[in-house]
Amino acid sequence: MINPDDKVKKIKLIPLILMIFTSVFGFANIPRAFYLMGYAAIPWYIIATLAFFIPFALITTEFGAAFKKDTGGIYSWMAHSIGPKYAFIGIFMWYTSYIVWMVSVSSSIWIPLSNAIFGSDTTSSWHFFGLSSTQTLGILGCIWIFFITFISTKGLDKITEITSIGGIAVSLLNIVLLIGGITVLIANKGQLAEHLNFAASPNADYQSMVSILSFITFAIFAFGGLEAVGGLVDQTENPEKNFPKGIMISAIVIALGYSLGIFMTGIFTNWSDVMGTNQVHLGNVAYVVMSNFGYQIGAALGFTPDVCKTLSLITARFVGISMFLAFMGAFFTLSYSPLKQMIEGTPEEIWPKKLTSINEAGMPANAMKFQALIVIILILVVSFGGQNAKAFFTILSLLTNVAITFPFMFITIAYPFFRKNKSIEKPFEIIKNDNIAIAISLIATFSVGFANVFTIIEPYISKGDILSSIYLLGGPVIFGGAGLIIYDIYERRYLKK
Repeated sequence: MINPDDKVKKIKLIPLILMIFTSVFGFANIPRAFYLMGYAAIPWYIIATLAFFIPFALITTEFGAAFKKDTGGIYSWMAHSIGPKYAFIGIFMWYTSYIVWMVSVSSSIWIPLSNAIFGSDTTSSWHFFGLSSTQTLGILGCIWIFFITFISTKGLDKITEITSIGGIAVSLLNIVLLIGGITVLIANKGQLAEHLNFAASPNADYQSMVSILSFITFAIFAFGGLEAVGGLVDQTENPEKNFPKGIMISAIVIALGYSLGIFMTGIFTNWSDVMGTNQVHLGNVAYVVMSNFGYQIGAALGFTPDVCKTLSLITARFVGISMFLAFMGAFFTLSYSPLKQMIEGTPEEIWPKKLTSINEAGMPANAMKFQALIVIILILVVSFGGQNAKAFFTILSLLTNVAITFPFMFITIAYPFFRKNKSIEKPFEIIKNDNIAIAISLIATFSVGFANVFTIIEPYISKGDILSSIYLLGGPVIFGGAGLIIYDIYERRYLKK
């Protein structure tokens, strides 16, 4: 395997934190959580933070420090700890889920851009050259993938510059939410818009024990993406110090950001008045909440209704541009880092020779172009294929919903083997006691497993939809099976010779 040129710029601590922040933190998760559970979302986010996110952050920090010279990220972690076949199945399953993520987001990213320009989602009325809105968004999605790939192949410094912009945009969005929420709270003399209830959801769909427990899946998914930056350890400046520090700082900020953001939302949002209608759903709730945010600030300060409406439009546009930049930052990181770990970490003989080549900027350019081609083909199939194509993408999304978190379990299961393997040099151990380390691994593994079980059974129990449950269960089986077949072919062709 060809290593990147030593002259390639290294990632400094602040850009690393911003890359992690844009990869993990999703501002839309705050209003979505409030929409699903109200203030009752906060305890579940705290549980997800304690049971999964902090343990997972500790685990990835130790892995990253130990394998700072390896280019393969999570593949290297699992391969050195348990074995290459185990590692390949895990990373293949993980990588395919990001392909589907790119297909999905390449079309939906235009919704925040529309809000930024027009103050509302107008994408259903976008028509180019006689194409339908779905086809138009598909074409825009293809152009977007081409743009992302073109810029990314020019070098990691280009990626860090753009992800830093995304991270700053989301940080500003949270600062505005915090300051605005406090302003409304003071102006309303400490009166919250939503009744403070951490035990029960105001949402009628989240009253049963199964539906409430299934929310922990949503909370854990909100912390996904931390492992994606694992492949950047070798490209981090002073990795022994900066990578663990970047992971831990990001983990604390993200966990606090989610919980505080949900609390702030309830200061100016009455659930029944704002969300208790059929017009509000998970796709648009972020813009509905932030539009109401602007209006309520004006109302709390005693402005006229016209001024309040203007503030509402301004905040809708602000959240639109901020989320667009955040999506863009996440896109640059997630279109490169998972592929880097897949191509540079796994055995070179598995892939065609052209895919493993590295350009002068230190990027697997050919592999990135091939990835772009696959994503563009899928976008065109979904956009122009009619109802059958939409059904196909729905199935594909269901298949990846559980498969995307299974590699979390692969990593947490590999961690005790990593700790017990004394031949692996471990320059950084946050958890000194091996028994405590194993206990933390078990807690994180159980949390993800528990969340996945409820994700799989919830459609059947709530709606009697057994097909969706089968598709959710089928994702790990299909993608894991495909990874196993590819590795078996590699074994027969190369290892046994």
